[in-house]
Amino acid sequence: MASTQLTLSRPTPDTLRIGLTGAWVMSGGLPAVESVRQALEAPPPPSRIAFDAQQLSGWDSALLTFLTKVGEICVQRGITADRSGLPAGVRRLLELAEAVPERKGARSEGTRPGWLARVGNGAVAAVEEANTFLAFLGQTTLAFAALLRGRARLRLADLLLYMQEAGAAALPIVTLISFLVGVIMAFVGAVQLQKFGAAIYVADLVGIAVVREMGAMMTGIVMAGRTGAAFAAQLGTMKVTQEVDALTTMGIAPLEFLVLPRALALCLMMPLLCLYSDLVGIIGGSAIATGMLGLSLPVYFNQLFQAVTITDLLGGVFKASVYGVLIAIAGCLRGMQCGSSASAVGDAATSAVVTGIVLIISACGTFAVVFYVLGI
Repeated sequence: MASTQLTLSRPTPDTLRIGLTGAWVMSGGLPAVESVRQALEAPPPPSRIAFDAQQLSGWDSALLTFLTKVGEICVQRGITADRSGLPAGVRRLLELAEAVPERKGARSEGTRPGWLARVGNGAVAAVEEANTFLAFLGQTTLAFAALLRGRARLRLADLLLYMQEAGAAALPIVTLISFLVGVIMAFVGAVQLQKFGAAIYVADLVGIAVVREMGAMMTGIVMAGRTGAAFAAQLGTMKVTQEVDALTTMGIAPLEFLVLPRALALCLMMPLLCLYSDLVGIIGGSAIATGMLGLSLPVYFNQLFQAVTITDLLGGVFKASVYGVLIAIAGCLRGMQCGSSASAVGDAATSAVVTGIVLIISACGTFAVVFYVLGI
């Protein structure tokens, strides 16, 4: 195969002829377009460019890229480009490329914005995200109000199904996580309390921590990774298959028919799962107290009941209810925001998990400050 060559000649003072020889392919070394630019700057400046491709033995997108750059130079300088000497296939591809104008901002500038611009863009994106979340929360609240008035269009069978998926079906993973959390907390506390001869206070440590904070928070994190992601994937798939658009066409509000039963089911199940998680976590702590510290179960639970109050229990259940609302809103919001591609469903599920966990941790910190101020 002949080597790639570029020849420049001036058959007339106002014409620059570009000769293309050999195979213009990506794997070969291609001449730079700067030689054409320099030839155009030589006096007298030509007003026309012609191409000679008789010696062209092969070509691919490399030739198209070269010709596109030459065409840009011609447009900048007001020079006419005569493409009659090019192969018919090359001419057709160039015409197709020029038929659709380049989208503004499609080319990367190759420069990274300054740190102040990045901070500003991040702040603007955070505000927009917060506005979107609050708007979706408001729409869900209005849908719930319509349900209380008996005007919301949802099926009871769907609500019961989602309650089973978010409740009974989640018991195995909640049991495992809660039991291990209780065991770990009791073990860490026992190692330290044994040094002071205060092993009995392991019951206080496990009971207060699990009932006030860890039971609700660990249940929320588990449900965010399990149920929140499932909600996002289900709604995202409906968006991809245009089922949501079909509901809108039939005059059914997707927020009431799809989002409301899921959110309501998770909000109803989270307090029950929290109570179950508290019980399993306490049992996990009792396993360490009896097996490692030698405490009897009556002594352990008697100390536990003295340390944990009804206020601690109700506070944990209230937190779990709020976490359930946040998880449901995050999962359904990401599902309704899903794009039209298959990969968008996975992105929506991932974003739902991340958003749900961030909201749970933020709410946990807020509750800690508020409860401290209120003296609870």
